[in-house]
Amino acid sequence: MGAGTMKPESRRRGRTQRNTRRAMSEINVTPFVDVMLVLLIIFMVAAPLLTVGVPVELPRTAANSLPSENEQPLTLAIGANGEMMLQSEPVEMERLIVTLRAVAAERQDDKIFLRADGSNSYNTVMQVMGALNAAGFNNIGLVTESGGPTLDGTGQ
Repeated sequence: MGAGTMKPESRRRGRTQRNTRRAMSEINVTPFVDVMLVLLIIFMVAAPLLTVGVPVELPRTAANSLPSENEQPLTLAIGANGEMMLQSEPVEMERLIVTLRAVAAERQDDKIFLRADGSNSYNTVMQVMGALNAAGFNNIGLVTESGGPTLDGTGQ
């Protein structure tokens, strides 16, 4: 006859086993890793597209890079055929000083980076540097590609 009866001890054991289950305290990081990998791929694809401006082939030098600043650096690029871009906006040589003075009035820093194609003449680059100085930018950084000749006989 014992089909419907249970011993009191077995009933207690069943309850204690159900009540002793603990909440899972581990975090499932799989969705987080999936999202991070997708974002990484998006940024890797989008990063080359963010550089806007004149295509410039920079000369190679052995100089060290400049330290970074808090304010976004101002960049003037001179293309191979003389066209100029201030950040991502085209600028004519005749309006360069006026435009730079307006920009200098809004900025705290007098630093500007000059990117000039290696095929430009020394005269062109010096004229632009003179215009930068006349507009109030006395701290001019010349941007080059690294890995150029060291000129000390130790190689490239």
